[in-house]
Parts: sequence; structure tokens; C-alpha cells
Amino acid sequence: MSEPITITRGGCSAALYCADCLDVLPGLTGFDFVFTDPPYGHNNNNGDLIHNREKALGKKETASSVARPIANDGVEANDLFRQVLPLLFDRLSPGCCCCCCGGGGGPDPQFARWSLWLDEVFNFKQMVVWDKGAIGMGWHYRRSYETILVGEKPGAACRWFDETQTIENIIRPGYRGISKIIPRADQHPTEKPIELAAHFIGLHTRPGETVCDCFMGSGTTGIACLRTGRNFIGIEKDPKHFATAVARIRREADQALLPIVSEQVMEQTEIL
Repeated sequence: MSEPITITRGGCSAALYCADCLDVLPGLTGFDFVFTDPPYGHNNNNGDLIHNREKALGKKETASSVARPIANDGVEANDLFRQVLPLLFDRLSPGCCCCCCGGGGGPDPQFARWSLWLDEVFNFKQMVVWDKGAIGMGWHYRRSYETILVGEKPGAACRWFDETQTIENIIRPGYRGISKIIPRADQHPTEKPIELAAHFIGLHTRPGETVCDCFMGSGTTGIACLRTGRNFIGIEKDPKHFATAVARIRREADQALLPIVSEQVMEQTEIL
């Protein structure tokens, strides 16, 4: 296993691996929580409606009209998901949780399949619906939500650190600043908001603990970890997205400690 790039801020560190997670995870000793967004197996941004949005709407093509395929985002994504779950399970202590973004809607019931597979390894705890607000892509039943699938390792009480007793299994539009991202051409095509990762990190970990994202993409979970005082282990096999993640997390590490705000707001503040 190659040595990671390590980025630190204060007492927290981010260890970033440009590799296949199936190669890296066996060499890791453990972590306290998983928040990850695996490829769904839908060939996102590679011949689908998202890729052909402008053409479908009769609009002029833009830089975002170019196909941006995601590694392992074909039928192989299902096998990959099933292979990685036991590796994550073995490196979590009892009571720790694994949260996987899981798509939503149809026509492929991928989120249902993954829920059952998650339950085969962990105890299935919950499917959280992220209501993304504005109407999404499609024609019939247009896609306006995604799911986050939560598995819990049995053997101890769930590691749960919210004390408000108000956490729902629906994340409503704008809750804690969580809002959908329409990726630019230079962003990861399925990038998630920092606030979404931070929400789950805060529920299931304490400051100083370690979070793993084995499908790191462009590093969103790592940024959320640094902002909330957690350590981070990130793994991404695509060199382009890995380079973006390193740059984003380095930029975050160079910032003063900030509240959980979107990068868009940060950029606007810098301009002002």
C-alpha cells in the first residue's frame, strides 16, 4: 500500500490515498465512522439524461455537456459495494455506523438492493431521505430526493451524540444549510454538499475521532471533518478527482477554523 498524502490542521489530520479502496482498506487498522458516496452503477454523466440535459431541452451545449464518467459506475458497482461492506464492518467497533449515499427513485431500485446488502453485513438502521427541494431531472416522477442508508455494527449501543431528540429521517430543504449542488464542469459530477456530510459526522462521532470515506471523490467529507475537528481517511482511485480532493482539503486546512458554511458562501466572502 502506497503512503498517503497527509494534510493537517490543528490537532486533526487527513490521510488521502490515490488507490482502489479494496487495496487500501485491508491495511487500515480502524476508524470510528464511515460516510461515503459509492458509484451507484447508473453510468452517471456518461450517456444519461444528466449528460444530455441541454440536448434534451433543446438548449445550446455547454462545457457541462461533455461526458464525465465515474470509475466503476457500471454494473460492476454492485459487486464493488458488496465487497467493500465487510472490509468497513471489520474496521469499525460495535455501535459504530456506516452511512452510504444511495441514490433514489427508479427505474433501477438500486437503493432497495443496497439496503438489503447493507443489512446482511451490518444491522440496517435507517434510510434517510434527503429532500433536495427544487425539481430534478427526468420526465415522469422527476427525481427530487436521494437516500442515505445507515448501517450499525451490532454488539453495543449505537454511537449517537445528538441530544435534541429532534433528528428526523427526512432532511428537508435548507436544513442546517444543506442544499443540492448542480455541479459545474470542473466539479465532481455527483458532488455532495459539505453540510450533508457534517450533519451525519456530528450525529455519530465526537471531535478527535476518525471518519473514513472510501469513495472520496473530490474530498467533501474530508472538508467536513476538518471543519468539525475530526480526523479523516479518504480513498479515491481516479487521479483527477483525487487531485481535486487534495487541493480542496489543503485549501480548507489553510483557512482559519470556520463554521459549517458552503464553499459558495466562502467564495463570495473572499470576493467581498
